[in-house]
Amino acid sequence: MSEIVQLNSTLDQELLALMRGASLECPVCGEFVLHVRSGIHCPECAAAFQAGAESRLQLGLQAG
Repeated sequence: MSEIVQLNSTLDQELLALMRGASLECPVCGEFVLHVRSGIHCPECAAAFQAGAESRLQLGLQAG
């Protein structure tokens, strides 16, 4: 029988996977995200992920 290994990833790894299109899951709420022209948007929790001017990731959240 094979052993089950738990996979853990950091928030940075999750965000990079999301930006390169390898993930479709919001790191904030776990729902599916929408890839839009300005970046990535989560319709469930309103999280927005945008690539900045220096290829840095900017995260925008609004409490609701």
